[in-house]
Parts: sequence; C-alpha cells; structure tokens
Amino acid sequence: MPDLLFIIVPVVIVVFALLAYYSYLQAKKRREALASWAQQRGWRFDPRTDSRWDSTYRQFSCFTHGHSRSAYNLLHGSLQIEGQAWPCTVGDYTYKVTSGSGKSRHTTTYRFSFLLMELPFPGLPQLAVRPEGIFDSLVSLVGFDDIDFESEEFSRKFHVQSSDKRFAYDLMHPRMMEFMLASPPEPFEIEHGVFCLKGENRCWEVAEIDYQVNWCERWLSQWPRHLLADLRSRSAR
Repeated sequence: MPDLLFIIVPVVIVVFALLAYYSYLQAKKRREALASWAQQRGWRFDPRTDSRWDSTYRQFSCFTHGHSRSAYNLLHGSLQIEGQAWPCTVGDYTYKVTSGSGKSRHTTTYRFSFLLMELPFPGLPQLAVRPEGIFDSLVSLVGFDDIDFESEEFSRKFHVQSSDKRFAYDLMHPRMMEFMLASPPEPFEIEHGVFCLKGENRCWEVAEIDYQVNWCERWLSQWPRHLLADLRSRSAR
C-alpha cells in the first residue's frame, strides 16, 4: 500500500495542477474576449476586484448572500435610449457559503454574471420579474398573489411584483408582453432607480453578454412614451 500511495499522490497532485492551469487559461482567454468586446463597443473593461459592491448595491439580495463577496471583470458603458445615455455595467460576481462546523465545515463558491443600469428617474417604483415557479402557484392559493395581466400566458409564465401596480400595468402593455414572451429574460429587478438583471449561477460568455445588452436596449425601447413622459415630469418636480 505505501508503494501505491507514492504513485497515487503525485498523480493526484499533477491532475489538480493541470486543472488549475486549464482554469487559469480559460479565465485569461475570457478576460481577453471581454476586453475586445468592450473596445469594439466603446466601453471600458476593468478586470480588478471590487469588494464594496455588496454595500453599494445592497438593495439587491443577490449581492448580499454568503461571505467573501466581490464583483470583477466589470464592463462600463451606456445604452442609448431615445437619444439619452443610460449608464450600464456588466460584470461577474462571486461569494462563498460555509456550512457545518469543526472538521465538517465545507465552503462552496458561487459565481454569476449581472447587468446593472442607472435609470434616470428618481423615485421609480420597485419592480421584480422572474419566471413563475411551482412555489408561486402554491403561495397564490393562500392569497399572496403576484400581479396578473390581460395576457393569461404572460401571467402564467412570469411572476411580477411591484410597489406600484399602475406602473406595472403601464409598463407591461400588450406589445411589451409579446416581446418578453418571445424573448424570455433572466430574472430582473428595479430598486432605488437601478435596474438589475442576474444570470442564473453562472458567468456569461461574451456572446451572452452581447445578447443581454441588446435585450435590455430592446426592452427599454418598448417602454411607452406616455410612461416615460410621466416619469420625466415627476423627476423634474
């Protein structure tokens, strides 16, 4: 057995070293692709770690889970909406969750990508949209229902909550619902004037980032003019 260990241990070490090196190369390749995408789009790429992200955007629960939290690989730019630049940031986020105690302690690392937009409307109502789940259907049976819309298909596929139902109804007009049914989004929220779209526990590839940015531009272009005018009017008061 000791002789066998002399063979197994070095092999295991080499395998882990190769996996770590492969992971390093993949991360390096992705950073280079992100930098190239940013340059082509006129954005700025910053691969450095920002450990203050959880306090800056603490209104979003996805940034407050676990410990050892930080954002990195940040792409800073803007979306052009009706001739106005809306600041936008796309990036990766990581945090760790430790469970157990003593020798049974186990730490799991989670990573996901996100897209944030600073919306130019102070006092914008809260909004949360995500795919409807089985648990949502059960909760609705005891009176805690989400907002229902004219489209039964839309109401069945999306769970929508808002601090202002009128805002939700104005925003989710028939054309917007058709768009979202044809191009289902990742879960997103609006809190304190900031829009946040979160990837599902994985980091987006460059093509996916391009898709998410373009999706947001198309989603924002669906906002009805009367709603935008009303929001601008409120902001000017």
